[in-house]
Amino acid sequence: MAEIIQKDGTWVFDGDALRLTPGRDKNVGLLRRTLGELLVPLRALAGISFEQGKKSGRLRLRLRDGACPLLHATGGRLTEPHDPYQLVVEPDRYGVAEYVADEVRNALLLDQVPAGPVDAYLLPGPSIPLSVSAGDGTANFDGERVRLEWNWKTEDAKAAGGARTLPVDEITAVEWYPSAGLENGRLRFTVRGVPVKTPAKYDPNAVELWGFRKDPLMALVAAAVQARLPHPAAAPESAVRPPAEAPRAVAAAPAPEPASASASASASASAEDGHDALLRRLRELGELRREGVLTEEEFTLAKQAVLRRM
Repeated sequence: MAEIIQKDGTWVFDGDALRLTPGRDKNVGLLRRTLGELLVPLRALAGISFEQGKKSGRLRLRLRDGACPLLHATGGRLTEPHDPYQLVVEPDRYGVAEYVADEVRNALLLDQVPAGPVDAYLLPGPSIPLSVSAGDGTANFDGERVRLEWNWKTEDAKAAGGARTLPVDEITAVEWYPSAGLENGRLRFTVRGVPVKTPAKYDPNAVELWGFRKDPLMALVAAAVQARLPHPAAAPESAVRPPAEAPRAVAAAPAPEPASASASASASASAEDGHDALLRRLRELGELRREGVLTEEEFTLAKQAVLRRM
């Protein structure tokens, strides 16, 4: 097990997952404190890096594209105090940070975790129900519907329509943008059949954000909704439907090999190849231990990872 404890938070890696717990330091962002502890499975990671600085360093996780609904909904727009996948490291703990990073890299290598995108979320998203008040409204989400309620700062034209209730199955997309410079931010829901051309100030399906302290919490609402929408990389329903029956040919073609037999033979060959590769890996690990490259403890951990795959 590898562990690093800092004022900014605590990261613990047990070989299968990283547990990220935010610290209680005043510099920890409100979003991280509200989101709470995260359990990131190894298969959701694309990499890890550690960057040293004069006053502090940074441990950074790189997740596989599409693995986290929070990252998808915010599009990489979370600033450092609110990004749960960064940890500020004090100079006297640089060695520990390097050790944690090396342990995660070794596990990714041993488990042969691909760095490419995924077609399903590997993290569940924020806990629900959620209720956040910021900008010109309040967003409530119970897992099935979003309710938007307006306050005294809401533009009259938008407030006149009253509160909005949006069922999840009517929402096709959600986005969160922080305010930047003179441009206000927004939490916007795209609803099926409703074109998005109106600025958030007048859009009844959006909350306008003005750059205040609670704005990042709207990203949690966006992530919770995103986690319940179809994954953007998943095959559309039409793509998985069986094709229509082809016209009959005039001349009878030779009967193809039964699909079940072909699939069975292919699966059997694939299983044998995978089994042989894992046996070769075990032999390689044994040789590395005998040559002194791996310690007994490292050999045991690596062997257990291979055996789990078998």
